[in-house]
Amino acid sequence: MDTSEIEKSKSHIIVEIIQYIPNAVVSKTIIKKTTGNITASSFDAGEELAEKTSPYDNYIQIIHGAAEIIIKNQKHKLGLGEGIIIPAHARHSFNANEQFKMISTIIKSGYED
Repeated sequence: MDTSEIEKSKSHIIVEIIQYIPNAVVSKTIIKKTTGNITASSFDAGEELAEKTSPYDNYIQIIHGAAEIIIKNQKHKLGLGEGIIIPAHARHSFNANEQFKMISTIIKSGYED
């Protein structure tokens, strides 16, 4: 994962800051702070991100294609422009039945349940 932030005070087209790479999941940091981060990711068709948990709520928004997100064993199909909050401490994973790009926003308030 690229940990350098994108250039500040310069406009960009969010869906173009990250490209698809065959047989890969790619991530690009937009902002990374101790209080949270925003990351853009691309998933090639057939890729997945293994089940994990996070101590913070995570807002996911699809910016290209469609994704399958499994939260606490429940499948959610998200299309272009759709978003979902993955609750703190919830088991979740991602499946790319087709290519998709997403934005992940985590805010670390320190007061999670």
